[in-house]
Amino acid sequence: MATTESARDRVRQAGSERRPVWYAQDADAVLAALGSDRQSGLTALDVEERRKRYGPNELAAEPAPSVWAMALLQTKDPMNLMLLVVTVVSVIIGEIPTAIVVGVLVGLNVVLGTQQEVKARASVDALAKMQTPQARVVRDGSLTRCAATELVPGDIVELEAGDIVPADGRLLKSTTLETQEAALTGESAPVAKDAHTLGAADVALGDRADMVFQNTSVTRGTAAMVVTETGSDTEMGRIASMLSAVAPSKSPLQRELDALTKVLGAIAWTAVAIIVIIGAIRGQSITAVLLLGISMGVSAIPTGLPTFVQAMLAYGARRLAEAKAVVKNLTDVETLGATSAINSDKTGTLTMNQMTVRSLYFHGRWYTVEGQGYDKSGAITHAAGQAAPDFTLLAYGLCLDSDATVADSGEVVGDPTEAALVVLAAKLGVDAPLTRRTYPRVAEVPFDSAYKFMATFHHLEVDGSTRFVELVKGGPDVVLDRCATAYRPGRRAVPIDDMRHEIAAANRAMSEKGLRVLAFAARLLDEQEEAAVADPMSFVGELTFVGMVGIIDPLRREAIEAVRTARAAGIEVRMITGDHAITASAIGAELGLGPGAIGGGELQAMTDEQLSAALPNLHVFGRVTPQDKLRLADLMQRGGDVVAMTGDAVNDAAALKKADIGVAMGSGSEVTKQAGKMVLTDDNFGTLITAIRLGRGIYDKIVSYIRYQMSKLFALVALFLVASVFDINDGVALTPLMVLFQHFFITLFPVAVIMLDPPPPDLMNKPPRDPAKPIANRNSFVQWLAYGALQLAVTLAAMLLAPGEMSTTTASVPMTMAFVVLSFGSILSGLVMRRDPESGVTAPVLGAVKILSIPVVVTVFAVEIGFLQDLLMTRSLTGGQWLACLGWSLVVPIVIEAEKAVRRRRRSGAPAPIPTMAAVGPGRASERAVLPDIASSR
Repeated sequence: MATTESARDRVRQAGSERRPVWYAQDADAVLAALGSDRQSGLTALDVEERRKRYGPNELAAEPAPSVWAMALLQTKDPMNLMLLVVTVVSVIIGEIPTAIVVGVLVGLNVVLGTQQEVKARASVDALAKMQTPQARVVRDGSLTRCAATELVPGDIVELEAGDIVPADGRLLKSTTLETQEAALTGESAPVAKDAHTLGAADVALGDRADMVFQNTSVTRGTAAMVVTETGSDTEMGRIASMLSAVAPSKSPLQRELDALTKVLGAIAWTAVAIIVIIGAIRGQSITAVLLLGISMGVSAIPTGLPTFVQAMLAYGARRLAEAKAVVKNLTDVETLGATSAINSDKTGTLTMNQMTVRSLYFHGRWYTVEGQGYDKSGAITHAAGQAAPDFTLLAYGLCLDSDATVADSGEVVGDPTEAALVVLAAKLGVDAPLTRRTYPRVAEVPFDSAYKFMATFHHLEVDGSTRFVELVKGGPDVVLDRCATAYRPGRRAVPIDDMRHEIAAANRAMSEKGLRVLAFAARLLDEQEEAAVADPMSFVGELTFVGMVGIIDPLRREAIEAVRTARAAGIEVRMITGDHAITASAIGAELGLGPGAIGGGELQAMTDEQLSAALPNLHVFGRVTPQDKLRLADLMQRGGDVVAMTGDAVNDAAALKKADIGVAMGSGSEVTKQAGKMVLTDDNFGTLITAIRLGRGIYDKIVSYIRYQMSKLFALVALFLVASVFDINDGVALTPLMVLFQHFFITLFPVAVIMLDPPPPDLMNKPPRDPAKPIANRNSFVQWLAYGALQLAVTLAAMLLAPGEMSTTTASVPMTMAFVVLSFGSILSGLVMRRDPESGVTAPVLGAVKILSIPVVVTVFAVEIGFLQDLLMTRSLTGGQWLACLGWSLVVPIVIEAEKAVRRRRRSGAPAPIPTMAAVGPGRASERAVLPDIASSR
């Protein structure tokens, strides 16, 4: 081993410009140079030594920015820059307490923003680990699975359609292998590969047919390769080393809110300019004018808006991950809530993906197969009086026409359907691994969705002698079309036409029960071995029909309820499967899907216009092709749907990439995981519905927060403008510290109520939101302004009607009462604005009241405790004045709840009640039409 390692080192050290020309060397020479063995691979000791020498099989990435660099980036945020200006001006005019508090606010924003960025990067790292491709590798003579990052040069790796090639490698064997190398070479069409050595030593990368390359995908066939390069030494690694990291882009929601923040900033500074100009015209001192400008600026800056939205999206992503749904981008949390159509794969998503053979049609007779899942125990029963059949030919097909392995513990490596066949063979008393070793394949035609069958060629023991036999497994219709004869009891062959009707009836009987049917056939090819090896596909004909098995994949217990929930939420669920339309229709009926089933042939015969018109009455699609899935997603999107598409196979990848939310299964192919935007780690359709519910809830919380924040900001801006224009209290409605106190110690708690508020019980009884309607739409602005005007009115009323003189230099009752009314109004408005148009005072409300009692107590302390009075310029109030403040504050929630009740009544068509608190109640499912007046921003 040391000799071969030294030889390889010399090749690698020949110079950075000169790399080993693996494609021009014979496969055995490559194996020798790499010190590996075709059959047994590397030993555990070899792997450990090489991992230390060559490192992990990972691409080099640009180092992540330090925490300090991320913090510096946070200080460049426009909101923080405005607050820094306020801090500097406060120091200049001697408002040191204000400068300190604003400085602390900037520091808090920077810390929270940096923390959020660190968490986001941690989430990305966790997702990267979760999405690490798995490789099937031969080590110590056994086939095992390991993370692709653990591969080392010399490893023997097996590949099949749907895999991502885990490292650069030289092919040792291949069967109809094709790979998609567009990411590496730009070649859009799949590239045919084979293990034959290339004669030339100077071959372009795209023409190296005996090599496969890291991060390209296998689109067809099977192969075995020896790893030649890993990590940064791969072709993809060489490219990656020349690239710099790309800055992550913001989601549409974040961009929308950034634009909103800029508009609000412009409004704020315009208001500041107006106030400063008015103060200057009135001859106020520079200090007074700047103090007024500071107060206005602090009140109008929406400091927490971007951070809150980012935090909510990240919170949503974490909640989704806890629910076993991992999103690749925070924007997908937002998109989930708008999902209006789901195109779901069947196997493993709606079902358990534990295929079990239930029925067996063999030599014209019926048999029942007992047992559950991948448990190898179970009897094969038949009608009394029948002789025990000889299942030898069927057992050969079950074992040799499949690649899956099933451990005695039930662990499966490979296709679940093939695993069911292996389990059936075990119930027949046949050991699949031993059979495969005893009768290796001489030639094969791998399964392909284009022709829907698989054929293998072997030397088998038949009737006491060794024969060269072809075994075929595939869809009943495909196999039947290639058969010339069929076996009757006693293995008596008769013309296929004598049995065609009976076989078709048996196929239909199993399909109507929701069973997936696979047919088996055989052909004796004595004296034709050489021709069959040269062109195996040409011999898939003139077969003899052996039998069929009916396989069931039980529905997940939660799938039926999940479909019902989705339909109640206005989400159309369609099942798209490769199964026969009859089988799919039976399963669709059991699931409770909508009406209509169609097969791939009928689907392809329809024009786009015909299909679009028929879609509302089509919910089950059988025998579809990858092109059909892509076409369906495209037509639905053109019709205005936000489409989620689930899938796990390589033929789902294009449709997953096309869909608004491509949902890959955690156990699916690496191609689909890369194409999708979300990965269901438990392969469960119910998890997708849970993810949509979470997405809706997160979006609703963001909308509720923005509604509350904008109403408060508009109220503060208007309060300072009115005070300045009409010279109320020398234009100073509140001191800067009063405004900051509101931001720090009052507003924080209603926001917490919004964040922690459970979603309304009828959240999934509402239609999906329109993604084309932004949060900051016209109706929303009207609502925000109206609610802001309401808070402005009660605050001004409390100030103007309060006893005592107003003052900007000493604490006064009018300013104190305005401060209290604004605080109490903010607290109560947070309670009722947490939901819209539903009532905010309906259960569960106790938890919200407990949280909101804190800012109430804080407000009392701010007015009655001495050092806070000195800091904020407040003064103690009498019992009557406190009651007056409470009365003015209650106007806010009463009016808001009455307005929502009016909207709910109008939507239901009933006459509006007299606006009282008693009239405020929860909305009903039927009260959801769009209202032209102050409409909800949801």
